[in-house]
Amino acid sequence: MEKEELFETVATLLVSGGYQQLRAVLAELEPFDLAEICEQLNESHLPLVFRLMTKDKAAECFTNMDSDLQELLIKRMSDAELKAFLDELFVDDTVDIIEEMPANVAARMLANSDPETREQINRILRYPKDSAGSIMTTEYVRLNKNMSVADAFARIRRVGYEKETIYTCYVTESDRTLVGVVTAMDLMLAETDTLISDLMETNVISAKTDDEQSSVVKKFSDYGFLALPVVDGSNRLVGIVTVDDAIDVALEEATEDVEMMAGITPTDKPYLKTGVVSTWLSRVPWLMLLMLSATLTGAIISQYEEALSHLVILTSFIPMLMGTAGNAGGQSSVTIIRALSLGDVVPGDILRILWKEARVSFLCGVSLAVVGYFKAILLDGADSLVALVVCITLLATVVAAKLVGCCFPVLIKKIGFDPAVVASPFITTVIDALALVVYFAVATALIPTL
Repeated sequence: MEKEELFETVATLLVSGGYQQLRAVLAELEPFDLAEICEQLNESHLPLVFRLMTKDKAAECFTNMDSDLQELLIKRMSDAELKAFLDELFVDDTVDIIEEMPANVAARMLANSDPETREQINRILRYPKDSAGSIMTTEYVRLNKNMSVADAFARIRRVGYEKETIYTCYVTESDRTLVGVVTAMDLMLAETDTLISDLMETNVISAKTDDEQSSVVKKFSDYGFLALPVVDGSNRLVGIVTVDDAIDVALEEATEDVEMMAGITPTDKPYLKTGVVSTWLSRVPWLMLLMLSATLTGAIISQYEEALSHLVILTSFIPMLMGTAGNAGGQSSVTIIRALSLGDVVPGDILRILWKEARVSFLCGVSLAVVGYFKAILLDGADSLVALVVCITLLATVVAAKLVGCCFPVLIKKIGFDPAVVASPFITTVIDALALVVYFAVATALIPTL
């Protein structure tokens, strides 16, 4: 059944009072689909639909909802309902929700959490926002190396329901020092009397609590993990990051980079749920900044205004030269930003990057210069001298633009900022000015009348 039909079915059952049938329909749906349906319902129906779901499905559905709907539901729950609901949530999901809530709602959620969970939540909230510690969960299966496989299965059956994953289990000393890892497959294929110490993998790849989230995501990508252990400075296991949280981080970072490269202040809200004023505020400061920075190119053109008046045809080539230079620089900057984010290059590779881009840019520049020369003569009606100016300028600006485009992101990364913020908008402004300076310098050097 299509989602539109499901929504109509749910809405019809709500109006007609067919709650038993509605409960059966809700039980068959995936949590993500339930969340999408809930977002389309009238707010007055939402608490009722939520109460008709099973507790575990309601918790999963809740984590996929928009923060505004989450806040609405929490406010309409009694303290008893809220406490029962929070018991169904994993700690890392509770932390994510608390971070999105107003202070009064967050305080109420903490007040209705049991003391142990509250302590875990507060501990995670103390980690820096973009760190591994801030996205980890403390709900994992911990085994002892002296256990047998049979003992391990008994422990998993006893505590597994409360854990975020049981497919990867971690082996620790009594002080929680991480010494190994064992998977559910390892356990299932081993004899029941085999010791965990003989079965576990001791070369454990982990993250530190203060590691950047991007480095955690890269480890998931490199090694194909379902979960990654997080340890403190003494190698004590304090939590795990699961693959679903790593995917969320990757999507958030990719979205933020795209928005920054487009000159938009990042926002967590979906496009259609972001108000007109909020969208305006996220865009207009960047547009103003770029508009003011464009006065640099205007000043350069004004400086050569008298020369342009003697040979007006030079003006017609300005958009092509600026556009080509901007595109060339954009290609390099986007390529390097992606390579930096994937860990393919590091700031220490700057000389190798410059050497490669210098050769690539020269080949691109020569190709464009040859085509530009004949275009200026055959299509634009320019004489051979003007065409030569255009030809030389194309070569020089493409080389310069590509070197600037690859160099800026690396330097910005080196000093600790996000390279995405200097991508298209700022690099293009610099390259536009550079293209004009080179163009007029070449023109005045080769054309005696200017």
